[in-house]
Amino acid sequence: MNDRLARVALMRLAEPDDAVMGGLVASCGTESAVAQIRAGRLDPRFVRWFADTCGQGTRGVRGDEEPTERLGRLLASWSARLEGTDPGRDLAEGARIGARLIIPGDPEWPTQLDDLGGVRPRALWLWGEANLRLSCLRSVAVVGSRAATPYGAHVAAEFGAGLGGRGYGVVSGGAYGIDGAAHRGALAGGASTVAVLACGVDVSYPSAHHDLFAAVREQGLLVSECPMGVRPTRPRFLVRNRLIAALSRGTVVVEAAVRSGAVNTAGHAVALNRHLAAVPGPVTSDTSAGCHRLIRQGAATCVTTPEEMIELVGTIGDDLAPEARGPVLPRDVLAPETRRVLEAVPARTGAGPATIAVEAGVDLETVLSCLGGLAAAGYVERVRRGWRLRPGGP
Repeated sequence: MNDRLARVALMRLAEPDDAVMGGLVASCGTESAVAQIRAGRLDPRFVRWFADTCGQGTRGVRGDEEPTERLGRLLASWSARLEGTDPGRDLAEGARIGARLIIPGDPEWPTQLDDLGGVRPRALWLWGEANLRLSCLRSVAVVGSRAATPYGAHVAAEFGAGLGGRGYGVVSGGAYGIDGAAHRGALAGGASTVAVLACGVDVSYPSAHHDLFAAVREQGLLVSECPMGVRPTRPRFLVRNRLIAALSRGTVVVEAAVRSGAVNTAGHAVALNRHLAAVPGPVTSDTSAGCHRLIRQGAATCVTTPEEMIELVGTIGDDLAPEARGPVLPRDVLAPETRRVLEAVPARTGAGPATIAVEAGVDLETVLSCLGGLAAAGYVERVRRGWRLRPGGP
């Protein structure tokens, strides 16, 4: 069994975030790991390492379980799964639907996944036309609540389209709510989008996103570290969040409750030293409470536009977002002295030039000069008792 087939087998044997399996692979390689599991005996050096690393103070799910007992239980579980594993069949099934498998060292493998260390994926299934490594070189993860509000869905779609229109790939989880809106926004903008799934790439979950996933395959990629046919479970959604954070340069949380999968993704982004941002929402909205908490704690930068997110993850000095400015009013372009004279002119009753001069703090000659220009521009008008602001003026 070669390395590729061994990795396909290991995808069936252990959950993607199984750090013990990761340690075994790092210790002896994929092919030897499968051979040891088949033989039912692990390398004594690995057993000693596990006992030393996971020993004192770190027990298994059973409180009184010794490290060697825990390892024996894991080995029994792996061995039981190995009985029904057929890597060749998995590869054939992937080829049948048009999916492909990539492993570390392949040209399409994103090297930023190495930041995950012992829980780096052993392999990834891809289904779609885009190149994963190229799609993620300049990318942003857009995540948030499944129960998105109309506000959140609108903002997520705007971010997806805005990021895509500026050459950034959009990474998300393919779920209802914010994820789906972000993918659709990117697709509408003609950009590549990557959906990281908590199930096999051949499983449409949620089923209502069948057409969305078909569109993603045409313009981007479906990605999973789960084998073909595997259904999603609650833990797998949390496990896949580390991939969403690792694949992208930064993560923006559009809407999230205090306890949510999006906040979990944010935690992975911080742990991986990726940029983290959050979009503020109404202070009365529970679906934005997680965003506000991230901002308040200083974990996330407050962003309100795709341009601000690009400034955060982009090249220093080259990707600056434009400063938000209020509307320019006609009186904003007036000279300082002219503005002072205009501010001194009453709105209703008229005032003479001398009175205006005292109020404005300028000399009479300046007032007379400014009043002529202001009258010509429609700001003021002459009345019986002097000068006043012109009703309906600029």
